[in-house]
Amino acid sequence: MTNQTTHTQGGTDFASLFEASLQGGDFGKEGEIVSGTVVAVQRDNVVVDIGGKSEGMIALSEFADATGQMNVKPGDKIDVYIESRENDDGLVLLSKEKADKMKVWDEISAACERDELIDGTISQRVKGGLSVTIKGGVKAFLPGSQVDLRPIRNLDKLIGQSYQFKVIKFNKKRGNIVLSRRVLLEKERDEQKTKTLETLEEGKVVRGVIKNITEYGAFVDLGGIDGLLHITDMSWGRVNHPEELFKVGDEVTVKVLKYNPETERVSLGLKQTQEDPWNHAEEAYPAGKRVSGKVMSITDYGAFVELEPGVEGLIHVSEMSWTKKVKHPSKLLEVGQTIECQVLEVDAKQKRISLGLKQLEPDPWSLFTEKYSPGDKIAGKVRSITDYGVFIGIEEGVDGMVHKSDLSWTAKVNNPADLYHKGDDVEAIILSINHDEKKVSLGIKQLFDDPWPTIFSELPPSKVVHAKVISLVDYGVFVRIRDGIEGLIPTGDLVEPKNEAGETRAFEVGDELDAEIANIDSQDRRVTLSMRIGEGVSIQPKTEKRESKAPKKSADEKTGGTIGELIKQKLGDKLNVKAEDKDE
Repeated sequence: MTNQTTHTQGGTDFASLFEASLQGGDFGKEGEIVSGTVVAVQRDNVVVDIGGKSEGMIALSEFADATGQMNVKPGDKIDVYIESRENDDGLVLLSKEKADKMKVWDEISAACERDELIDGTISQRVKGGLSVTIKGGVKAFLPGSQVDLRPIRNLDKLIGQSYQFKVIKFNKKRGNIVLSRRVLLEKERDEQKTKTLETLEEGKVVRGVIKNITEYGAFVDLGGIDGLLHITDMSWGRVNHPEELFKVGDEVTVKVLKYNPETERVSLGLKQTQEDPWNHAEEAYPAGKRVSGKVMSITDYGAFVELEPGVEGLIHVSEMSWTKKVKHPSKLLEVGQTIECQVLEVDAKQKRISLGLKQLEPDPWSLFTEKYSPGDKIAGKVRSITDYGVFIGIEEGVDGMVHKSDLSWTAKVNNPADLYHKGDDVEAIILSINHDEKKVSLGIKQLFDDPWPTIFSELPPSKVVHAKVISLVDYGVFVRIRDGIEGLIPTGDLVEPKNEAGETRAFEVGDELDAEIANIDSQDRRVTLSMRIGEGVSIQPKTEKRESKAPKKSADEKTGGTIGELIKQKLGDKLNVKAEDKDE
């Protein structure tokens, strides 16, 4: 009698059926699995004795292995599937492949009932997940959500990988098997988590694997539990994005900064496993040292320069140039640039270093004070004009200011822009040097002697002088009578010049003209002229009170004569007073 093995299909004992069939003269029914013995191996078929005085035929191709070799010989015991009863030749049509597959399904069903794991290899990408080849070449479905603990973007990289899986859905009739790898990983993670939490504490140095990277940090798998390594705790230096330092899968050694057992939140630090570079900053960067660094960032008020990883210094915008007014640091520097600068001040406690860029060049102020002293004459160009004075460039990086009161001895200048323009070449005298505030006071009128002690004798009223136009204003024309003496011809006292064709034209700077002295204001030190020669002049005596709002009379009206007669009158008054005193 042929040896028989027991097979269970849907709760049926095939061995019992087979025995019953033998006793009853029957070898089995269509769609059942029975045991048989190979009787002969023919060219294209294999003849199998299945008992009950019956033989069956199987295609030789069903015995081919993975390499295409036929592994079958007479006497081999095999399980076969009855596809049909005896044909006209008295042979039963059998299938080894179908028997093998049905045995696999039975094994999978049993494993599923026992909650066992099965081995499989991911074979291809399908809609919604992956196809996995398990025992006997049976295909099972692995949903994308069940592949790993976290969603995997590129599932194709898993093709060809072998893993253990858990059957989460099984339907033999429909041939449907659904697998999960995630439940295994979750179970493994929970076991690791329990072990990790038993030893986890603040201050402990642990090993972990970078699991995920975000803009603000990286999540590190410590073994069943994730900790956050914030970007500010990755390095003592500047980190713009965690991807500059890590990639997923990197192993790192970190320190537990905070741990909350209730929420199971863990904060990690990498830089805390290294020495703080600021601990030696004062020794490494003393004031006055020349250093090299990389520009890391630029703001409105300065540029931050990395001297070493974790140590940055600030070059304030005011420390960038001696001579230029830097509107924005980006005009001089750019991010990523390597520069040299000088250490100005170090505060290790506050983690601050002040750096200077201009200190690498000589201080123009020092060069100026070595070269000039009060009383020296300088020449320069007008750099700017304000309501209160004129700024003149003396040396590169050093300006001096001429207050409007020091522009002229004889012209009252309310607006310096009436006389000077930006870019004009001028000369001046250094009046004073303020070393503390680095300011220089200049004077233009000091280039000449004060004319007022002699101005009444040199420029008596009605005297006609030759003058040169130096400035045009809305209310008249400023003229230079001679060096150190300027005057104003009011609009009403002007006589417009004429061109070659005899037509009147407007005044221009540089025009020369004749005018007579019309008024000398000794209190305001102001000379007024008139081009209407011979129409009368006046002089305001030094003793006259300006507070009076009554119309002032001219010298001629008071004395009926010239300036000489006025002087005689004053002398006569003094003689009369002396005579009266003598009589008394």
